[in-house]
Parts: sequence; C-alpha cells; structure tokens
Amino acid sequence: MQDVEQREDSLRAEIEQLRRKVADQERQLHQGGGHGAARPRKASTGIVFFLALVAVGIFVALFFVGYLPQSKRQADLVKAAVDEGKTDLTVTVARVVKAPGVTNLVLAGNIQAVTEAPILARATGYLKKRYVDIGDHVKEGQLVAEIEAPELTQQLQQAQAAVEQANALLEQSNASLQQGRANAQLAGTTAERYASLVKRGAVAKQDNDNFQAQWEAQKANVLALEKAVMAAKSNINAAAANVARLNEIDGHRKVTAPFAGVITLRNVDSGALVNEGSTLMFRIAQTNRVRTYINVPQSEASNMKVGVKATLTIPDLPSRKFEGTITHTSDALDPASRTLLAEIQLDNQAGLLLPGMYAQVSFKMARREPPLLIRADTLVIRADGPQVAKVMPDRTIHYEKLVLGRDFGETMEVITGNLQVGDELVANPGDGVQEKTKVKPVEIKGEAPASGRGRG
Repeated sequence: MQDVEQREDSLRAEIEQLRRKVADQERQLHQGGGHGAARPRKASTGIVFFLALVAVGIFVALFFVGYLPQSKRQADLVKAAVDEGKTDLTVTVARVVKAPGVTNLVLAGNIQAVTEAPILARATGYLKKRYVDIGDHVKEGQLVAEIEAPELTQQLQQAQAAVEQANALLEQSNASLQQGRANAQLAGTTAERYASLVKRGAVAKQDNDNFQAQWEAQKANVLALEKAVMAAKSNINAAAANVARLNEIDGHRKVTAPFAGVITLRNVDSGALVNEGSTLMFRIAQTNRVRTYINVPQSEASNMKVGVKATLTIPDLPSRKFEGTITHTSDALDPASRTLLAEIQLDNQAGLLLPGMYAQVSFKMARREPPLLIRADTLVIRADGPQVAKVMPDRTIHYEKLVLGRDFGETMEVITGNLQVGDELVANPGDGVQEKTKVKPVEIKGEAPASGRGRG
C-alpha cells in the first residue's frame, strides 16, 4: 500500500509539471499576437491533449500493476486469518500402551566376601614372627603368626602350683575326715554302753548325758570334715580350670587361620606389642564365593524369593556377565526406605570378582498386572500434580491427573489415572492446548519406547 501511494504522488507531480509547461506555452503565444499565432495555439492544444492521455495511461497502468495486486494480497491475508481462526489446532499425539509382562529390574549392589573375619590376638605379648602378608592365600589352620608371652608362662606355672597345693589340702582334709569318723565311732560306742548302765543304775545319769553329748559333737565334726573335703575338691577343680584357661591362651600364642581364604589386611609386624582381645592382627576373607546385598523396592518385593536368578555386570568388565542366585531375604520391609533386603551369592573360582566392587544386579521380573506406559514428553507438571492432555472422542482436550510409577527416561509408568490403552495424549502441549480446545490430532510415527531398566 505504501508503494502505491508513492507512485500516486509521483504521478501527481508529473501532471503538475506538465500543466506548468502548458501554461508557459500559452503565455508565450498570447504575447506573440497576430494571425500567425492561431496555428501554434491549435498545435499546443493537441500536445496538451496528448500529454493528458499519456498521464491517464500511466495512472491506469500503475493502478492495475500496483494497487490491485496489493489489495488482493491484503484480502487473501485477511481471509487466511479468518480461516485460521475457524480451523482446529493441529497437535501431535502418542497413544497409551500396556507395559510388557516381563520387565528388567536393575539394582545397585556392593560385592562382599561370603565369609570374612578379623584375626585378633588372644594372648598378650610381643609378636615374635609373622608368616603371611596381604594377598597371601592360606589354608585352614595354617600358622600365620607367633606371639612371645613370658608373663603367660609364669602365670601358667603359678596355676599349676596352685593345683598341687589344692591336691595337698584335699589329702589333709581326707585324713582329718577319717580321724573324725574314728572319734565319732568311739564316742558312739561309749554312749551306748553308758545308756545301758544307766538303766541298771550302775552309773550316774550325769555321766551318761556327757557321753551322749560327746557322741553328737563327734557326728557334727564328721559332717564339717566332709564339707571341708568337698571344698578342697572344688579348689582343685578351680585351679585345674585356671590351668586349662592359661594353657588355651598359651596355645593361642601360635595364631592360625580360622578358614581357607586370602589375607586382606595386615596390621602388625614383628616386635609389635599385642594385647589380648583388642589388637587386630590380620583380616581374612573367603573369596572363592562372593555375595552382594541389594535393596528391592516395595513394588517388586513380592517377586523376590529364594532361588530367583540374577545377572551381575561390573562396569570394569562390560563384556562379562556373572550369574547368581538369591539365597536369603529379610522377609520384611525396612520402614525407613520401604525396601526388602536380599542376598545374592555367586561363584568366584576364577577370582575376577573382588570384595568392595560396585555391581549392577538385573532381574527378569514377570508382572501379574503390568501398568500403563506413557511417553515422557506427554507429561505436564503443574502445581496440582502431574497431568496429561488427553484427546477426547469429540476431539477436544481434557487434562487428566495421574499417579506415576517408575521413570524409564523416555517412558513412564502410570499407577493410577483415568487412562486406557489406546488413548491419545498430546506430546509437548503448548500454551494453546487448553481445556476444551478443539484439535486435529496427528499421531507420532513409530512405536513408543518400551520399558527398559527399572530404577530401584
């Protein structure tokens, strides 16, 4: 439109210039006068008429070349804008699908030795010599270190002397008991005789009472001596137990491996002072078989049973897969994390798995009720929770609220929501996709990504 106005202004300027030229020529003709001036007047009138025709032609040409096409374009734009307001909004949609009946659950775990134990000193003394170092493979009962304990030797000799002393005391108590029993027997015989004589009136009753009392005293003395013998025997047992204890400790001066394995820690060297029950000397691990613990989420806890197969992968060994089996489960969920603790054991005769390694444990889990899957790009996060823009049968938009399950990256599980298999959901809905908006759905080509690794 601006170009047309500029051309009209240019045309008016040319016409005005032509008029001024014609007016100048008429003034010149009037000034010349006479008969000879009539012919030039006629000639100038023809020129003016010709110039007027040329100007009109130019104006008409500009009208058809400039204004009419511009006006048509403006009308087309207005019509397109009106048509666009009446046309449904085109959106890309993805369909809701059912999750596969078998899913791959992947959990993290740390590899540990199936059996691991610290070796502590059982005798106080100085380390006389060590025979192993870290990385050494040992057999059960193999000598790994020897402790020198002179004080323990003296304590053992003292305990043995205490046993001999207790035995001597027992012999003395037995002799006293025999003497007491003899005295009691003599007192009894005398008392019986005096009791018979009192009945005949041959002795005084007072004498009989004295001998009867002596007999009772001798019997009480025998009981006391019997208790003394029993005490002496108990002292012997206590002394003998102390000797046995010291002999046991003395036997632990030679430190041996509790089971076959590998030494993973050495904490002492020859000449070091070790204290009974507190000095950690070595740590031994049995690595021909290893285990790993995993925390199974509540949604999959019911599938974790003893005997279920598992596959372990190590980031450092991407080409190797290790097969294991669930051997124990806690049969209860941790109330803090809502997870089930499960133990998996693996054969490690090749020695490729080292305690402390990080591993990924995968399971092929069959699902009794597979959930629905939606594409992640259809999800809309709002203040009132996650939602999706669902295309209704009348091709209008309705936002549905969802409760989500596991996130697989490109897809997500839907635990609860008013969705069915085959429902169309708008992918990447923009601001124009509002409630009740009329749309024209265009389905995304290709299938939605299937659920892959589950995250615990």
